[in-house]
Amino acid sequence: MALHLIKLCVGAESIADLQAWIALRARTKSAVHAHVTRMAPKRAPELLDGGSLYWVIKGQLCARQRLIGIEPFVDSAGIKRCALQLDDGLVAVRPRPCRAFQGWRYLAPSDAPPDLAAAGAALTELPEQLRRELSELGLL
Repeated sequence: MALHLIKLCVGAESIADLQAWIALRARTKSAVHAHVTRMAPKRAPELLDGGSLYWVIKGQLCARQRLIGIEPFVDSAGIKRCALQLDDGLVAVRPRPCRAFQGWRYLAPSDAPPDLAAAGAALTELPEQLRRELSELGLL
């Protein structure tokens, strides 16, 4: 069973912001889209068995990207880093509140929110801001 990661998406105001950043990186870089962290996950084989990186935007877990590779490396300053290689596709998930934390955390499959498309067509048609507000009110 796949294991997931959860990470804060600092600087993004919405899923659309994150999608625009991904698209910009895709146009300017020829390499695989990656998010660089300081620590490498110890459970990499479980993560690469269908796992995703779930993004927390403005205090809500609201999107995910499939993990396609994990590449430890040493940067130009001699510091160990890890590139979490991600699929370019961004999948909206059923929004859920999430407190701030540093770094990344493992997310068990049983704790991962369902994809928004699987939750029903009515939810996917709602604007993101409305989904966010309904989730904050406990109505989603």
